[in-house]
Amino acid sequence: MWPNAVANALSCFEWAFTQPGRYLDASAFDSPGVGDARDDLEQAMLHLPPGARRDLGRLITRIDEEFERRTLPEPNYNEWAATRWWWTRMRER
Repeated sequence: MWPNAVANALSCFEWAFTQPGRYLDASAFDSPGVGDARDDLEQAMLHLPPGARRDLGRLITRIDEEFERRTLPEPNYNEWAATRWWWTRMRER
């Protein structure tokens, strides 16, 4: 991890979730985008002490709920994404 990785990932979601519309626009997924940011948060969880992991986990739960609400299931996702469910979501209708 690099300095400010978690802060950068959280700000990426903050920007994406403030965009208008029911569904996330494809621009939210431009690299680096929300998928990459979610990968970074998952990686950070592996390196944090228990208290910080719980705190970040609560934020991630809220992010995941909003992310799932603002995307649709992708019927043709790759198997490599099965463990990273956020890559199995469609960006816009």
